[in-house]
Amino acid sequence: MSQSNQSSAKNLNLRAQVIKTLLAVQNGQSLASVLNQHINIVSERDRGLYHELSLGCLRQWYSLKAITLPLLTKPLDNEALESCLYLGLYQLLCTRIPAHAAISETVNAVKQLGFEPMSGLVNAILRRVSRETEEFQTALGNSHGLPSWLFKRLKKDWPEQLTELCQNLKQTAPLTLRVNQRQISRDEYLEILDEEQIGAHACDLSDAGIVLEQTGNITQLPGFEEGGFSVQDEHAQLCAMLLPNLDDKIVVDACAAPGGKTAHILERFQPKKLIALDHDAKRLLRISENLERLELNAQADVEIITADAAKWTAPEPVDCIVLDAPCSAIGVMRRHPDIRLLRQSADIQQTADLQKQILNHMWGQLKVGGTLLYITCSILKIENEQQMVNFFAEHADAEEIKIEENWGLAQIHGRQLLPENGFGDGFYYCRIQKTA
Repeated sequence: MSQSNQSSAKNLNLRAQVIKTLLAVQNGQSLASVLNQHINIVSERDRGLYHELSLGCLRQWYSLKAITLPLLTKPLDNEALESCLYLGLYQLLCTRIPAHAAISETVNAVKQLGFEPMSGLVNAILRRVSRETEEFQTALGNSHGLPSWLFKRLKKDWPEQLTELCQNLKQTAPLTLRVNQRQISRDEYLEILDEEQIGAHACDLSDAGIVLEQTGNITQLPGFEEGGFSVQDEHAQLCAMLLPNLDDKIVVDACAAPGGKTAHILERFQPKKLIALDHDAKRLLRISENLERLELNAQADVEIITADAAKWTAPEPVDCIVLDAPCSAIGVMRRHPDIRLLRQSADIQQTADLQKQILNHMWGQLKVGGTLLYITCSILKIENEQQMVNFFAEHADAEEIKIEENWGLAQIHGRQLLPENGFGDGFYYCRIQKTA
């Protein structure tokens, strides 16, 4: 962003910054990249609200769309108007911001951004909703809040869980830590948090996990700089718990960035060598930074490689492969609500084809007797259960090692965790052994 653009952007009110963010996502940009561009423009005291409004609007996008339709004489065919309107509605229906402030600030933002002709319509609709708040809140709560193509897929895959699943996907995910047990035990860290009067409790499924009762700046938590913990979803933390003993073994973490699983493996085991692969060099930097902060890079032979997991060949057969396959990421939509707008139905088959390609190639790198742990953060069966059904049908040298746990839902192969309010995201795990 040029200096002149930046200074003019700074003159915009907070709602205008949020509207620009929403428009960028509608135009195909990822939320992460847009947030990075905007965060320095927004004043420090407003950043929390900027985050909440941007993520909250995207989380409720299709629910806001559903309740807006009856208010219009014709469908909205204007991205700017949609963004302005949904932002105003979100404030009125989902936050404690006083109605007069929400309306006036949003209408001012509409004008600041040069959408003056829309300001009257936005003002009129927001005022009506502010008079009938309860009715609209009920309608918002009853909406499934998903694009129609995704709703149809989830209805087919999870008919019994559908209603609860749709509601859970609209919630905010909890802030979960993984304690670095090389440095401190979970109980010890919980005691430190208690002394600091920071509300937290132990996770149910992960033996290293802690859920914070309030979100906040994690860098301010005790022990961050010293590497006492990382941020990682509880269901993602189950990865290391499902692996065999990796002491003195050669391990590949394929599609490793940003490195949560790599770090957890090193916290738990002492492998002979760990190779972390990813095609995205920028995201790989995060692995190096995290390992350094956690003081794990000096303890093990770790090689971080920028490479395509569908083509890379190991210098020697490996004992264990952790394959967190590229996926639609529908299971982590609470944390990345831009997925609602960015993901398209046509993407799903392409993603499943890529998964198959990587899986088949990585399988060739595994020793006989070795273990491959297949993981996605998707909840679509085509990427998970069906992918595994096809894999076992085509590989006589593959045998499933059943996950004998009581979490998630047992599938034909593997186990599926669905996003739960107050708990972890949607993850799928299947453990495979090479027999010949």
